[in-house]
Parts: sequence; structure tokens; C-alpha cells
Amino acid sequence: MMNSVIYEKDQNNIVHLILDKPNASANLMDDEFTDSLCAAVEKLLQDDYSGVIFRSAKLTFFAGGNLDDLFTIQKENADQLYDMVNRLKLALRAIETQGKPVVACINGAALGGGWELALSAHYRIALKKGVILGLPEVTLGLLPGGGGVIRMTRLLGVQAAMPFLLEGKQFKPDEGLELGLIDQIVDSPEAMLESAIGWIKSNSTTDGNTQQPYDVKGYKVPGGKPNHPGLAKILPIVPAMVRAKTKGTLPAPESILAVMIEGLQVDVETAMRIESRYFVELACSQIAKNMIGTFWYQLNEIKAGAARPDNIERKKANKLGVIGAGMMGAGIAYSSASKGIDVVLKDISLENAENGKAYSQKIVDKKLSKGHISQDRRDALLNRILPTDDAQKLAGCDLVIEAVFENRELKANVTQEAEAQLSSSAVFASNTSTLPITGLAEASRNAENFIGLHFFSPVDKMPLVEIICGEKTSDETLAFAYDYVQQIGKTPIVVNDGRGFYTSRVFGTFVNEGIAMLGEGISAAAIENGAFLAGFPVGPLAVTDEVSLTLLEKIRKQTMLDMEAEGKKYINHPAEVTVDKMISLKREGKLAGAGFYSYPDKELPKGSKKQLWSSLKATFEQADRKIDLAEIKDRLLYIQAIETVRCLEENVLTSVRDANIGSIMGIGYPVWTGGVLQFINQIGLDNFIERSEQLHKNFGERFKVPGLLKRMAKDHMIFEDK
Repeated sequence: MMNSVIYEKDQNNIVHLILDKPNASANLMDDEFTDSLCAAVEKLLQDDYSGVIFRSAKLTFFAGGNLDDLFTIQKENADQLYDMVNRLKLALRAIETQGKPVVACINGAALGGGWELALSAHYRIALKKGVILGLPEVTLGLLPGGGGVIRMTRLLGVQAAMPFLLEGKQFKPDEGLELGLIDQIVDSPEAMLESAIGWIKSNSTTDGNTQQPYDVKGYKVPGGKPNHPGLAKILPIVPAMVRAKTKGTLPAPESILAVMIEGLQVDVETAMRIESRYFVELACSQIAKNMIGTFWYQLNEIKAGAARPDNIERKKANKLGVIGAGMMGAGIAYSSASKGIDVVLKDISLENAENGKAYSQKIVDKKLSKGHISQDRRDALLNRILPTDDAQKLAGCDLVIEAVFENRELKANVTQEAEAQLSSSAVFASNTSTLPITGLAEASRNAENFIGLHFFSPVDKMPLVEIICGEKTSDETLAFAYDYVQQIGKTPIVVNDGRGFYTSRVFGTFVNEGIAMLGEGISAAAIENGAFLAGFPVGPLAVTDEVSLTLLEKIRKQTMLDMEAEGKKYINHPAEVTVDKMISLKREGKLAGAGFYSYPDKELPKGSKKQLWSSLKATFEQADRKIDLAEIKDRLLYIQAIETVRCLEENVLTSVRDANIGSIMGIGYPVWTGGVLQFINQIGLDNFIERSEQLHKNFGERFKVPGLLKRMAKDHMIFEDK
């Protein structure tokens, strides 16, 4: 049965294998497709034909593997996946070795299994527009299991293939043409089919000797095989380079590297089986389950508008006002202008505003120098940003975002100044990272149109925006904010109001725990390395230097005042003693040139790398303090998980997906966990509670297990969105 592949022969005696999964919007590499492809190959082997064309009846070429199947696979039934993958590979291998020319007509996205299918063709033609190619499996904790590692390594060589396999780098047809992976780029589907037929006619021979380059006798892999002197020289350090990036927490890149090297030392068929074994092992792993669950299912739910109010028409921002041209405001201006939005960038002086625009100019000039952007696009982007010190220029903005200092009075003043120029339907947003939105909205003429948009620094690189709803924020305002965040290509999570909201509040527990450990006498190097080995991208002491210790002090003082006004008791954190000590020593962070680290040009020679302040040992560390690396890692992982559960308990968070995506994209929670609540799921609630209670006993109230967690454990629940 060929349900997913239509077998047609044209008047030129060319067989068209048309990819068309029934009742689906995209083609998937699943059991049904494998059965269909195998049936098509059997028919091919008994048929008389001059060549084969792979083409798609869908808007995309091929969507890749069926993640529903991979998400549910377990070690107990892993042999079923192994058999399916091998059957698929044997079918593709039969097509590419039967001696007749094979062309892939790539009409849309060909990622993962789609690109692997295209690689099995001898000639690849792509449409000029709307095509993206690559093997992103590593980003889901997997490796390409349909021959992608083997073919890419043989075609490009080990070093050139690494970014595409170990990092999942995607590329467009023009780059594919430069790499020799795409043979021709055309403007229309009609031209693509005409070219495919023409190429087969030109290359169809009676002796049937069309081969892949790597099947030709004497073929040399670019850069050589592992025993080549040039490659053999660098191979011993490559695993260490990979481990330096993953810290040993992500097995997929290491498995891919193993397949690349092992696969080059055997014939293609054996290499394919090696790839299959590693693929199935990864597919059964908990880390792959974590990453697929979060970065596929949950992220796609967010992209589809899971937290966006229903029945409200989508709306685009046409003119944006940004108040405050510092690094954050400048980044918001660039990110918006780069997506075609006109931006008014206002600051207290024209000079400040122009300096903010210069941030965008620096980015686009760098892109221009590298050929990543044209002069016209560079100029058009910069022309969209109007620097000014005149609030009247904000007239006509449908959205204004203030990105001024964390000061209530200042934020109130700029809110009222801006709203005087705006229509009654315009939305005003605060980029505050800690101050409750409901309180800030009191300065607004219309609290229903007031919302929080918490960007992360640097804005042009960070993918997340935390949307915070005040008590009176309307559904229409939330929907528009959601649309704007997606319009500028970022991922929105939606949370309710509260001090520190979600990300800042949880992130604060991470830095404070690291600082508290230092105050206990634990080695600073052990704290930072413990964070790295747990999978955090940066250690708590280093990141504190980036945000500055004085900011922590200001947030603490503001929180104390707020809680006093609310009649609540403020509980001191053990980290505060260490912060105060550092500030008294004039070590306020990176901007001051001295913090937990020493920096070049201040305390270190110019051009050197930052390093931990040499006097930390004498100031804080205790020589006899036992270092328990597992405990350091647990304290950093668990404290954030516990605080996240409290956010759920208090209705600051309303979904598991927002917690998981927000923790990874916003505050650097380790990728391997699948997010902060998935971390609890994989450990198991009972085990998590037991370990938390140990930490509570040893380190205090901040590790106290939330009641919600105990109730869920009693009812045998896990964290999931219904």
C-alpha cells in the first residue's frame, strides 16, 4: 500500500514519487510513510524507467519525523523504531544506488527527515523563496536518524558538517548552493519540474551508472577520514570542545560526533546501522522526552496563541513609541524596526536618543560588513527609528513601551507625559522587571490599556518577552501585546501581576543562592563550576556582576518599603550580608570594573579574560568548608523549582508551558531539564519533596516544600497543561 507516496510515470518514462500524506497538512516520516516508500521501491525495482523525481503535494516538501511516535517510544519497544528506521534507510539506499538519476524538487521547508530524503537524491533543486533546509534534531535531544549524519559528513567532511549536525544550523538554498548541497535554484514549481525532467534526460544512460559522489570508487571525503593526518591531529580535542559547550548535560551532540567519526571508518550500509543505534538510544532517553515535550509541543502551543484571549481579531503595531534610549530601550527599538515597525525613540535629551539609535546602526553596519544585509535594507531599518526628546512625536503611536529606570515616580511621570499625546485606544506598556503592574497602572488614565512587557537583555538576542497582566488589564490589551511580541519574532509567555512577576522572581533565587553559598565559605570557583556542570549557561556570581550588586540592593530596599506599606514582614536572605560586604568594598559589578570578578582595563591587563577576584578566598571562603558538588547543583536547581511552584500556587503562573519555556529562554534554566517544572516531573514528585526537605532542614525556610506540591504528590499528579 502506498498511502503516503503516489507513484506516477510520465511520458518521459520518469517515475514521480509524490509525497502526499492523507488527511494531513504536512508529510511525516512515520510507519505509514516507511511502508509507502518500501512499496514504491519494490515497484521501482520491477519497473522500466529512466529516472525518479521526488516532489511534494503539500505546501512544504517534508516535515520530518513523527514526534508523536518518538515522544512515546520506550526502551521496551525500541526495536520497533530501530526496524522502521532501518527499513526506511534501506529503501532510500536502494533508490540512490539503482543507477538511475534521482532528483529532489524542494518546494518548501525540508527540515530533519525532509532534508535527509532530499540528500538521498543525486540532484537537488529548490525554489528561491520559502525554502529552509537543515537537520535541527539536536535541538530536540535527538540525532538525524534517516541517514542525515552519514550523508552530510561524507559530502561536506567532518569539520564543515559540524555546525549543521552538532548545532542544528539551518540554511537557505543560496547557502546550500555554495556548499554544493543544492544544485539549482529556480523561481517557480513549473520551472523546478521542467529542470528536473531536463536533468534526468541529460543524465539517463543505458548502462545505469548514476551514483552518489561517495559511492564512486576513489571518492575522497573533504578534509579526509579520521586517519587523515590533518583530521587526526584535531580529532582528540573535538570531544572536549563539544563537552565544553554541553557541560556533559546534553548527550545528543556527543552521539552525533561519534556517528560522524565511526561512520567514516566503515562502508555506507554499516554506517547507517551505527547511526540507527545511536538514534534509537537517544529517542528513548529522558532528556529527549524533556526537550521534545517543551521545545516542540509546549512551544508550538505558545506560538499558536495558547494564552492569547479568544475571539479578538489579530492586530499589528504600526507605530511604536519607546521611552528611554538606554540599552534596553535601544534594543526594543532595533527589534521592532527590524520587523518593519516605525519607532519613535524618546529620551530626556536628543543626544541620548541618538545614542540609542546608534545601537541599531552598530548592529546593521556589522551585518552589512558581513554581507548579511543589503545597503537598502540597512538604510530602511535606520530610517524607521526617529530619535527625539519631544513627547509630541509620540502622537499616532498605537503602542508605547517605557524602558526607564526602576523608579515608580519616574515611570508615573513618563506614563502621563506620553498618554497626553496618545489616542484613547493606544496601549501603554512598562518594561519593568520587578515593580507590580497594577501599582504602575495607577498613573495611567486607563488601567485597562496598561500592561507589562518585560524584555530580556540584550533584547536583539534574547528570544523571550514576559507579558504581565495587571488587575485591570483588558483582554484586548493582552491580545494586542501578544500579537506585537510575535510580530517582532519573539516568544511570549503570559503571567499575572506580583512582585518580580515570574522570571525576575525565580532568577533572583538563583543569584541569591549562589551568593549565599559564598557567604557560607564555599569556594567561588566551586559555585560557578557547579552551575556550569548543572547546565546553567553562566554562574550566579558572574551573572550578578552583569546586573550589578547595587541593583540587588535597590530591589531589596524597594521590596522592604512595599512590604512595609502592605503590612507584611520582610524576611532577610542570607545572601544580603555578602552583597552589603561587597558594596562596602566598592565591588559593585562589571560596570564598576570590579565585583565577584576582576576585569580587564581595571584590575587585569588589557585584552585578558575576566577572572574571579583573587581576594574572595581571604574575604569569604573557609579552607575547611567541605565542597559537595552535587549539593551545589541541587541547591541551584531546586531553589528555582520551589519558587516556580509558589508562583503557580499564587496564580502568578497559570500554565506549565509558560513556566518551562520562560525558565529556559528567559533565565537560563538548563536546557536538558525541559524547563523548571519538567525537572520536577522527571525526578518524581515524591523524590523531589524528599530532597527539598533535606535542603530545608540544612539551609532554611526558602527550601520549604509548597503545599501545592504535597497535594499533587498525594494525588499522584504531574505538572501538565490540560
